[in-house]
Amino acid sequence: MPVTAVVGAQWGDEGKGRIVDWLAQHADMVIRFQGGDNAGHTVVNQHGKFALHMVPSGVFNPVAKCIVGAGCVVNPDNLLEELAQVEAAGVPTGNLFLSERAHVVMPYHPVLDALQEASRSGKEQIGTTKRGIGPAYADKAARWGIRLGDLRHPDWLRERLENVLPRKNREIEELGGAPMMLEELLDRARGWQERLGRRVVDTLPMVQHAVGTDRSVLLEGQLGVMRDLDWGTYPYVTSSNPVAAFAAIGAGMPPTALKHVIGVVKAYATSVGAGPFPSELDDEVGEQLRTIGHEYGATTGRKRRCGWFDAVALRYAAWLNGFTSIAITKLDVLDTFDEIKICTGYKCGDQVYTHVPDTRTYEECEPIYEHWPGWKASTREARTWDELPKGARLYLRRLSELVGVKVAFISVGAEREELIVM
Repeated sequence: MPVTAVVGAQWGDEGKGRIVDWLAQHADMVIRFQGGDNAGHTVVNQHGKFALHMVPSGVFNPVAKCIVGAGCVVNPDNLLEELAQVEAAGVPTGNLFLSERAHVVMPYHPVLDALQEASRSGKEQIGTTKRGIGPAYADKAARWGIRLGDLRHPDWLRERLENVLPRKNREIEELGGAPMMLEELLDRARGWQERLGRRVVDTLPMVQHAVGTDRSVLLEGQLGVMRDLDWGTYPYVTSSNPVAAFAAIGAGMPPTALKHVIGVVKAYATSVGAGPFPSELDDEVGEQLRTIGHEYGATTGRKRRCGWFDAVALRYAAWLNGFTSIAITKLDVLDTFDEIKICTGYKCGDQVYTHVPDTRTYEECEPIYEHWPGWKASTREARTWDELPKGARLYLRRLSELVGVKVAFISVGAEREELIVM
């Protein structure tokens, strides 16, 4: 089977973990290709409910190899805690491997993240989760980063930290924080190596073998295109590229290996963090969406900003990612609404946009809506297209029409079986 990437088509939190969890039951390998533990994938299955932040959603398939790819940044302490939670539910994790080229979120990175965010004022605040992801990626780009493979070489690691730590401590102290001690960091690194060492490998031969022997490989991203470092609402973005074009890089394969790209999108829109979000509803309707959809961040617990479906953003995502199909999640959240709206364009002054403009213009945009009647009936019991209420089918057809991509999956609930496969 060809390689398939599953990516976010909105601002993140679209339900990618739910789709990957279903697809992974038939996969041979699942690779997390970018990001850190600053966003979570919520998975509900026979083992329970899990908010996975770093562990690939394919971990629940006991025969699939799961890889945290070179494009990721890993906080070892948080990863170990997450593994313990999964194992406590009786799920084996022996098939999880970490690329030796993935970078480490060092203890000074979350400290710097929090201090830097606190130093920003008003609209300059990004809304970071303070998990240290941005500083870790910044160090990677500046060639000051520590990689998981470095933990195997204590002398090399000491030399690297002797060069890096004084710079980090100067920045921490300038921002009002307390400096960190070299020996304490080295002690923690030894502990990480002892507990994670067998998992840290050169993952490239595994990936080459899987692709070369036509295995089913899933590439799992974090967040969505509107948080992409280059094409998102900069500077209110993450520090990596959650688009499909980066999936091959982060996973360790040629771009020609990627054959299918599934864009995951909610039946409405949500966002966590700052930045423009034209269809946001700061009223009782937005609160109703949040309450019914349980829209709180899997990582931070923060309230998600909620709004109507944004077809302009989805067209933008479809072009940048090359979607071959889309998965629409949380359709059931709209079951009780009298009226449902779809944003089909933006108005900014005298100009109308049918594409996503740059951030400064985007901040001034107002949504242009289509109005659709609600179907006022439950979708939770539907397992086929024909079992959906007519109004829901019309709504879904319109979404597909607006983006020009077929619908492959429709989620009508959180449980694994509450899914319509087209």
